[in-house]
Amino acid sequence: MDDTEDQGPADDAILELAEQPLGSLHRPLSQVVADAIRQAIVGGQFTPGMRLVEDRLAAKFGVSRNPVREAVRALAAEGLITVVPRHGAVVADLSAEEVRETVEVRATLEGMNARLAARHCDQAVVRRLHDILAAGLAAVRSAQVGALPVLNAQFHDTLGSAGRNRVLTDLLRTLRERTGHFFPTGGPDHAVKTWNEHAEILNAVVAGDEELASLLAQRHVKSAEATAATDQ
Repeated sequence: MDDTEDQGPADDAILELAEQPLGSLHRPLSQVVADAIRQAIVGGQFTPGMRLVEDRLAAKFGVSRNPVREAVRALAAEGLITVVPRHGAVVADLSAEEVRETVEVRATLEGMNARLAARHCDQAVVRRLHDILAAGLAAVRSAQVGALPVLNAQFHDTLGSAGRNRVLTDLLRTLRERTGHFFPTGGPDHAVKTWNEHAEILNAVVAGDEELASLLAQRHVKSAEATAATDQ
């Protein structure tokens, strides 16, 4: 099993995420540390099975062990980290069945959220979604692949807020973070398909078609899962 005490890539990821001491920021330190570790996991810098050593993380982030310990506890509750007795925290390594079950739940909830978004059709949120969609399509056309993960997250987060259900929004955010590294960033063809699907979902939301919006949102998640399975 990988260990941050021996793993060069883990050191590089920590250093990259800690360009400034997190103790200098004005948010609860445990949240800041959790966000940094979460991003490293979702971005693939911290890989499944990698051991996360509290002392080293604390030193690299410039904080005490307490916020690191709280961050690990929070991420374990999200399913991104597993705490192994007498060994410590490791990045979760889910089985194929666990991945399938998690994606299945996410697809169902994405469909529910899209249905609610179509029902409410908040014009301010719709305008924001159109702006993100335009930026995503422009990035696809100009092959700016590096911009797509951020734009994709913005699209889904904004669509999540369109449903006007805070409980559902929080659940979906956790599930997206937990499943994000299952799905490939993909090549040009995958990017075109992804953003065309985004456009179809948004069109259904704007039209107020709850059934179609729900169906397309569920298909979108399952399509990404199928692409990931093909690429493995």
